[in-house]
Amino acid sequence: MSGDGSEEDIEQLRRERLEQLQEQQGGGDSEAAREAQQAQREQAEAQKKAQLRKHLTDGARKRLNSVRMSKPDFADQVEQQVLALARSGRLGDQIDEDQMRDLLQELKPDSQEYNIRRR
Repeated sequence: MSGDGSEEDIEQLRRERLEQLQEQQGGGDSEAAREAQQAQREQAEAQKKAQLRKHLTDGARKRLNSVRMSKPDFADQVEQQVLALARSGRLGDQIDEDQMRDLLQELKPDSQEYNIRRR
């Protein structure tokens, strides 16, 4: 199953849906505008996922998805960092699992330690 073909099909369906929503804007402007904004958000999310699929190996994606289960905000931050590296051209080929582990370690917020003393 190749992800590229189905991704293009999904993208085409989203574009068609966006066009339908824009045509329907005559009666319910606010509802149609909200649906159009939602379609744009979905399209942006699909593009982000396609870029990540292009720049991350399977192992790196699995590791990032594991992090997302416990820390979704941190996973979003890592995704943004990967995309920024890719846009700036500082990303080599693809990020493998070891490089993802290093990136996660580097971006991890400083852990706080608590010392509890009993008297």
